[in-house]
Amino acid sequence: MSVMRIVGVLGATAGLVFGALPASARTAGALPAEAEAACAANPSTPLRQFRATWVSSVVNIDWPSRTGLTAAQQQAELVGWFDDAVRQHHNAVVLQVRPTADAFWPSKVEPWSRYLTGVQGGDPGYDPLAFAVAEAHKRNLELHAWFNPYRVSMNTDLSALVPEHPARQHPDWVLPYGGKLYYNPGIPAVRKLVEDAIMDAVSNYDIDGVHFDDYFYPYPVAGQVFDDAATYAQYGGGIPTLAEWRRNNINLLIQELQHRIKAAKPWVKFGISPFAVWRNKATDPLGSDTTAGVQTYDDLAADTRRWVREEWIDYIVPQVYWAGGFAPADYNKIVPWWAEQVRGTDVHLYIGQATYKVGTSTQSPDWSDPAELSDHLAFNATVPEVKGDIYFSAKDVRADRLGATTLLNSNWYTRPALIPPMPHLDSRPPLPVHAVKASNTTTGVRLQWRPTSADTTSYAIYRRDLTAGDWCPDNDARNLLATQRTTTYTDPTAVPGHHYLYTITALDRTWNQSLPIPAIS
Repeated sequence: MSVMRIVGVLGATAGLVFGALPASARTAGALPAEAEAACAANPSTPLRQFRATWVSSVVNIDWPSRTGLTAAQQQAELVGWFDDAVRQHHNAVVLQVRPTADAFWPSKVEPWSRYLTGVQGGDPGYDPLAFAVAEAHKRNLELHAWFNPYRVSMNTDLSALVPEHPARQHPDWVLPYGGKLYYNPGIPAVRKLVEDAIMDAVSNYDIDGVHFDDYFYPYPVAGQVFDDAATYAQYGGGIPTLAEWRRNNINLLIQELQHRIKAAKPWVKFGISPFAVWRNKATDPLGSDTTAGVQTYDDLAADTRRWVREEWIDYIVPQVYWAGGFAPADYNKIVPWWAEQVRGTDVHLYIGQATYKVGTSTQSPDWSDPAELSDHLAFNATVPEVKGDIYFSAKDVRADRLGATTLLNSNWYTRPALIPPMPHLDSRPPLPVHAVKASNTTTGVRLQWRPTSADTTSYAIYRRDLTAGDWCPDNDARNLLATQRTTTYTDPTAVPGHHYLYTITALDRTWNQSLPIPAIS
């Protein structure tokens, strides 16, 4: 092959990943004009896309699968979930670590979770959060730690909590509602406790994100009252209505927590996955074209739209748990509404997907169609603001009912993907790697390299088959073999007798990417 051709390819690659091939590269011999169509980015193999599953611990939904498992059994189960993620070309896991005002780590603020040992306060014999972070990062998965802010117990028996539990120490902070116990969000000391509990994990563990789901003020229960009128009288501070005061309490939590996270570790992302309907259009002309029975603004005191517009969070994952065409809440109407909300902000939009409904829900006949989730991703591909998806929950993804997970993966997750960067957190890429070498071995082509800058967290490995005339730039993931944290890689799929151009890029912890450095085998 000509030196000019290789130089041209490298010039195109240096444009990266970072965009379409410039016309000037063609004139350098990098890409014949007639091949441009073949090199157009394929929407089914995006280079950048957030992909994750929720691993839920409350009432042992996903992990641990039951209480009473040994430490080794718990660890083996968690590794199994992470290995599932790798097989599916996911790049993150959202792990619930504070399900009911308790902890999956030796917290300085709250007791060990009962969902580990069956007994609240029971030491599981290891540090689950430290283990989770280490195993996730070993696989180059981001670990987003998922916290429930206000739920104290799944029943109303305060005396069942360990004596040292903050709720036992301050029973006036707690309200029963709907068969559960909740912290009262209107008490400033409660807000501080919740923030302190979360910051204990942020400060002491190398987590990549802090994650909330949809629980703020509890979902309405017919015939019951969340009795915080006296708290409003004490702390209302001139806010004219109870509803506005409640929203202000949650707004303060979101604002303050974002500030505390970024002051401690500016790279840690803060994301929220709310019920997907902020307000119905009939309630508010700014709302979505839906007729949902719950509206987060009114019923959960969660002004999710404002959190996006004010950029108090780094990403939002509306739980769009309805099928396309479902009249009260149409997936194909809700997703564009959220796209409009994030447009012009730094907030990333990922979509929460209801894997648990596949083959089980009678809400609409579409959930009996194996292609429903795959159709969601096809629709997402037409909405540029959508940058990824998270699936609820891990056990349902693994169950693969109707073959829906297999279909989804074969249509959309055939290649790895880099996590979309967040320039508002950090926009400076790391320095390129150096000393890249490629050598043929009996098990494939072995690559090795050395890092240059201390801010490098992981690496991306790309490959072009020069024998087959592959000159396409990296504007999708067709050439992406893997991402990893180690500095050697063996390509077992290399065909003997073929010549390959490999390129290695460095990635920092917010997935900014360096210029590529080549090696030819």
